[in-house]
Amino acid sequence: MSEKGEKPPRGEKGGESTFTVVVAAVANLGIAVAKAVAGAISGSSAMLSEAAHSVADTVTELLLLTALKRSGKPADAQHPLGHGPERYIWAMLASVATFVGGAVFSVYDGIHTLTHGEELGNPLVSYVVLAVAFLLEGYSLRTGVKQVRAEAARLGTPVGRYFRLTPDTAVKAVVMEDSAALAGLLLAAAGLGMGQLTGSGVWDGLASVLIGLLLVYVAWVLGRSNAQLLIGRALPAEMRAGVREELLSVPHIEGVLDLTTLIQGPSEVLVAAKIDFRDVSSAAEVEWACEEAEQQLRERYPAITRVYLDPTPRRGQSRPAASSR
Repeated sequence: MSEKGEKPPRGEKGGESTFTVVVAAVANLGIAVAKAVAGAISGSSAMLSEAAHSVADTVTELLLLTALKRSGKPADAQHPLGHGPERYIWAMLASVATFVGGAVFSVYDGIHTLTHGEELGNPLVSYVVLAVAFLLEGYSLRTGVKQVRAEAARLGTPVGRYFRLTPDTAVKAVVMEDSAALAGLLLAAAGLGMGQLTGSGVWDGLASVLIGLLLVYVAWVLGRSNAQLLIGRALPAEMRAGVREELLSVPHIEGVLDLTTLIQGPSEVLVAAKIDFRDVSSAAEVEWACEEAEQQLRERYPAITRVYLDPTPRRGQSRPAASSR
């Protein structure tokens, strides 16, 4: 959603998001297998929790790929506004997968270890797997952060603000899950190290519980973001003000009586407004004013794909007398 500049080719941003998600999925699939083997050899609860974490992330990425594919279908007679919001349904399911597949297992396994103890085996394999996983997760995170920074720079907005408000929840999910993965790897390594130093499995169980709580937070943030977009989220206040400003700059438009904006996807925004036109404007002038308003809005905000303007008299304005025949 840009202030200025040309509209990017349709699907270009979706292609970037797809590459980011594919990189994350491939990395997580290999990491999940390695963690599971290392956890079985070392007997580490934290390693098994990390394996569950990576499995959940892999499922999440598959759901996000489904979201990107299905939301990209063009509009048709049954879906006149397109399929953009469908991405948020699948992304919501992805956040549920993160919670159920990763968080619940990690907390349960950690509590089981704290209450029943565990026999720690050779942790060397776990340390090797953690190191390799850290590199792979770091590369995946770098890919996601690179896209976030590029989009923020294109829109001329701070990276933090863009990340918080972006409707591209696929990339947001990858960045958050990879960040959580790196934090989880450090927790798992700390749990293994403290277990070695103290000879107690309590530290490993505690690390597992903390990994689970971290995933609960990620799932909650992503679920909340997708829920807001599914319900219907408007453009940020400053962009709504910009839309109103552009409409009022068009000749023959005297007032914007009501303005509705709706985000339907990362590059799909709907604008609907009740407009008070000059009373002396002809029907042709009103029609051309609507065309000019739509053109100006799309030039300033390329993400705006649909504009609906409704000529509406101001409240209290008297109805013109009917012409006699």
